[in-house]
Amino acid sequence: MFQNINFDIIKKLKMKLTGQQFIGFKISGKGNQFFHAYNPEDNSPLEPKIVEATTEEIEEACRLAGKAFQIISKTNRLKIAQFLNEIANKLEVIRDELINTCHTETGLSQSRLNGELIRTVNQIYMFSGLIKTGQHLDIRIDTAIPDRQPAPKPDIRQTQIPLGPVAVFGASNFPLAFSVTGGDTISAFAAGCPVIVKANPSHPHTSEIVASAIVKAAKNTNMPDGMFSLIQGQAYST
Repeated sequence: MFQNINFDIIKKLKMKLTGQQFIGFKISGKGNQFFHAYNPEDNSPLEPKIVEATTEEIEEACRLAGKAFQIISKTNRLKIAQFLNEIANKLEVIRDELINTCHTETGLSQSRLNGELIRTVNQIYMFSGLIKTGQHLDIRIDTAIPDRQPAPKPDIRQTQIPLGPVAVFGASNFPLAFSVTGGDTISAFAAGCPVIVKANPSHPHTSEIVASAIVKAAKNTNMPDGMFSLIQGQAYST
């Protein structure tokens, strides 16, 4: 269920879409190739057109993610939980604009999309709650028995650790729950991994709106630049 937010004190401004990439905290559009999203009801092109990511931009996103990992992998899990909560809060604030945009790009009903967004937000809150407990670390301590016969028993300890940046390819059939803030992205964040998302070309405007929410949440919670990047491209892989 959506958490209570005092919308009276929130000034909602419709986001001005750029059709470009988020390379860390920076909006970037260096490419010279373009494509459009289309309204499936009449196959009309939607503005703005989308700038294809360049190899240079993708490499920069990877470089920033690598630097961010050196910071976030050592960050207290409570701070990461705060980041996740802020993402969920941002999605709640832009709910109407997000659903309207997604409906226009995908043709999916607003009631279906509203349910999907609720699922997405609740999932984010669930991941936040889980990492606050530390259960995801699966910590195990098997203490030493130095005088055990016929051989001493060593001290053995286990925990789960983040391995590095994660690439996520957004799905077309669930533009909210399995896309930019889907379970793949949020679970990677929860584990302490930066994420680079390749947006699905069927809903690039929706992806940009969600990406903007993540970047704002990252800045508000002092996440490192490169914790998240969004790559746009007409191909389903890049």
